Amino acid sequence: MTTFKQHPLSCTRKLEIPFVKEMAQITQHMWRFGWDERNGGNISCILDEAEVLQYLDINHVIRTIKPAFPVHELAGRYFIVTGSGKYFKNVVADPEANLGVLRVSKNGEHLELLWGLKDGAVPTSELPSHFMSHIERLKVDPNHRVVIHNHATNVIAMTFIHDLDENKFTKTLWEMCTECIVVFPDGIAVIPWMVPGSSEIGRATAEKMKGHRAVVWPHHGIFGTGSSIDEAFGLIETIEKAAQIYMLIVNQPIRQRITDGELAELARAFGVMPREGILSTRSPL
Repeated sequence: MTTFKQHPLSCTRKLEIPFVKEMAQITQHMWRFGWDERNGGNISCILDEAEVLQYLDINHVIRTIKPAFPVHELAGRYFIVTGSGKYFKNVVADPEANLGVLRVSKNGEHLELLWGLKDGAVPTSELPSHFMSHIERLKVDPNHRVVIHNHATNVIAMTFIHDLDENKFTKTLWEMCTECIVVFPDGIAVIPWMVPGSSEIGRATAEKMKGHRAVVWPHHGIFGTGSSIDEAFGLIETIEKAAQIYMLIVNQPIRQRITDGELAELARAFGVMPREGILSTRSPL
């Protein structure tokens, strides 16, 4: 079996590397929430070169990996990603086996492994979907950094019983918690069911990412994005909480609800603009 030499900094104090520690912590949280059973779920986070330089030798490429397609738009970018077939519950105990730090080559044709993914492990099979989503989100938000995919339980449950029209899905979630329209005024996108890991699902998700930060995969899970792991995780966490409340009350008589007028008032109070076509009452800023 081929062994891969790691840079000395990568072999010691692994969880003291901030971006490794943060990934280990968030994967542990999501596993404990039950959103990432077995090897379900994946994360990718763009890193600044200056941040990576503090802990890794960026001139020491352990090996190169061929991506599913050239990613010229991300050439030279650094990422920390979860590995394919890896269990989130194991990341804290052995981050080098379950995570990897990659750089997209200058020509965008290869991925250069700088740390982790030991014993020949490879990045998540959903990396093509992540890359496509990163490309689209960076076009609309230069501060974008993170893509998280997980199997949020109540979001999945909701896709079995709720109309999958995006506006209706969003409106229901907005009505479940007062904070929802503030946290995701851009709404929730929904794509048709597709085979995961394919270029098709990646393209469909990325297309929705042009105008949304969260995309639901029916009967499967959710993609959430943000400028940090906290922001992307918090987005999914809020959507999942709203879906949980919906699942708790869906078979109960509803005596009162947050009205369109009240949702518009919330939007005005917090300075956000709700996605058009969802509320019957406009909310000009």
